[in-house]
Amino acid sequence: MEYTVLILVLPFLSFLLLGLGGKSIRPRIAGMAGTAVLAVVTVLSYVAAFEYFGAGRGADGKFPTLMPYDMTWLPLNETLHIGVGILLDPISVMMLVVISTVSFMVHIYSLGYMKGEKGFQRYYAFLSLFTLSMTGLVVATNIFQTYIFWELVGVSSYLLIGFYYTKPAAVAASKKAFVVTRFADLGFLAGILIYGYYAGTFSFTPPMHVLAAAGGMIPLALGLMFVGGAGKSAMFPLHIWLPDAMEGPTPVSALIHAATMVVAGVYLVARMFPLFIGFAPDVLHWAGYVGAFTSLFAAVIACVQTDIKRVLAFSTISQIGFMIVALGVCTSDNPHAGGLGYMASMFHLFTHAMFKALLFLCAGAIIHAVHSNEMKDMGGLWKCMPVTHLTFLVACLAIAGIPPFSGFFSKDEILAACFGFSPVTGTVMLLTAGLTAFYMFRLYYNVFLKPARTVGEAPQATTQVAGRSSALQAAGYDDTAPSSVPQTAGFAAAPCPAPQTVALDAAAPHAASHNAAPRPHEAPASMTVPLIFLAAVTCVAGFIPFGAFVSSNGEMYHAHLDMTVAVASVCVAVAAIGIAIVMYKGGKRTPALRRKGLYRAVYGRFYVDEVYQFVTHRIIFNCISTPVAWFDRHVVDGFMNLLAWVTHAAGHRIKGLQSGAVQQYSIVFLSGALALIIILLLI
Repeated sequence: MEYTVLILVLPFLSFLLLGLGGKSIRPRIAGMAGTAVLAVVTVLSYVAAFEYFGAGRGADGKFPTLMPYDMTWLPLNETLHIGVGILLDPISVMMLVVISTVSFMVHIYSLGYMKGEKGFQRYYAFLSLFTLSMTGLVVATNIFQTYIFWELVGVSSYLLIGFYYTKPAAVAASKKAFVVTRFADLGFLAGILIYGYYAGTFSFTPPMHVLAAAGGMIPLALGLMFVGGAGKSAMFPLHIWLPDAMEGPTPVSALIHAATMVVAGVYLVARMFPLFIGFAPDVLHWAGYVGAFTSLFAAVIACVQTDIKRVLAFSTISQIGFMIVALGVCTSDNPHAGGLGYMASMFHLFTHAMFKALLFLCAGAIIHAVHSNEMKDMGGLWKCMPVTHLTFLVACLAIAGIPPFSGFFSKDEILAACFGFSPVTGTVMLLTAGLTAFYMFRLYYNVFLKPARTVGEAPQATTQVAGRSSALQAAGYDDTAPSSVPQTAGFAAAPCPAPQTVALDAAAPHAASHNAAPRPHEAPASMTVPLIFLAAVTCVAGFIPFGAFVSSNGEMYHAHLDMTVAVASVCVAVAAIGIAIVMYKGGKRTPALRRKGLYRAVYGRFYVDEVYQFVTHRIIFNCISTPVAWFDRHVVDGFMNLLAWVTHAAGHRIKGLQSGAVQQYSIVFLSGALALIIILLLI
């Protein structure tokens, strides 16, 4: 399977071609070239998957681990070195399929969504770099190669989130994502170095006796690695960068949230799972507790967000929490260590990638039609956007856990694993699943079913500060108050509302280039075809016997639906959907509820951003950085300036000794000689 190296080489060449070609390449040619390259990468990924899984299991009942390409890049000593290569096993092959599929759909979709944007070629170059980074991460042969591509993912996400570099909010969001994940990656790097020192290798499969001899250092190393994963996967309290990352183009949001950056932390724990379960089970369980809290925390916040992309952003945080908690509840108490939780986590990663990409791309089609991100500016769109409406509904049903859509099967396996670990954990995750159904159908109803705004009902104007909550800026704490830029016009009457005259979406600033936009209509084929494809996958992916391909120990795992958990989860989801429809029917909310303290706190995202601002500015900057800066300027610089002054003064005093006058040198020489003669005579 040596051809798999092309999966990395082709996106790299595309990045170089489009990045260096710049404006010399016509935008349409650049888009088609980037999309064609991803089409080839997708075909190669599918061929690799069919060939790998089609070859069957070995005599030990496991799929083999292949390294079609492996070389020593940096030898450190006789035993420790850093290698570069391609590793193919069940989870890496599965991830190749996920990444290539979603990336290919995003490339096609962007041909229509980003048409006419300044920097179109640059956009496709960044997409190629992002795809290269993620594919390189998942096929890495060792933890250090993983770290190299891990950082490339951070760089490419910074470039894509800040694609609209002339917009301050986008620049602030990209810097926020970069800085937050860099702090987390510091822990990741420390964990790698500790692991390499005590294990004597950067391999994912070191000698077990060496790890046993390392004692508590291996759990420490794995815990620090999870810190890096928590940053990339936006686990609490490192989640603050992800909602603001919505300032990037909407297709970028689909790519980041569905199959790439945010699942990197989940993939890291899954890749190191044998070490976690064998040497650091307590660390694994604590990761699960963090995932459970993050999942519930983000789901609660998503219930009151008004920007449709931010609802989906917090939904992603919550769903990633589901995947982490599924890994965290695994134990080694049975021969198939962590079988259900591990398989369920990877299964949900696969299904979530498809329906979350679908949700974001549908959101992009909606924004493309109405030129607003706010639910308050939408309504009645099911009539004029039938394809988007149906595909969005499919994704909502899937994420809510309604059978027979894919999310039902993967999420119920997670719930079953959680109840098997602890009734408390299972109950918390069941409640979170109910909240998921609630906020998704709140979103669905307000976008598609609620009556359209009539002329004269101008939405309330507020402005959101990049990187901070808009809770206190929305007068009256209206949960449907906009949080982007001021509005100037209302909506027309049914059947389809007229779009705003001011573009709100950071992902589509070109939409505001005219004052009289047409009524909302269905997106072009380049945007709807990916929606239809992803919706079709969402409908059938749940029936894939995932355990036959991916399991914790490589052997076949036969999953069985727990009917008790399944019935309970479906009942909770249906009840939550009904509550959402009843609460938001007519597009009204109880005014008193909007002014409750808890609601204000949730709308303000529990003020986590404000806490970070206080800690960084008032404590770190004022109490630590300012005194350190004073010490540096006055003590360190003062001491160095004193040395310079003493040297200068001494030089000024003795410079006469080096005047260059021969007569003066002669007098000094003779005087010195006479002085020596007198001293010798006296002695």
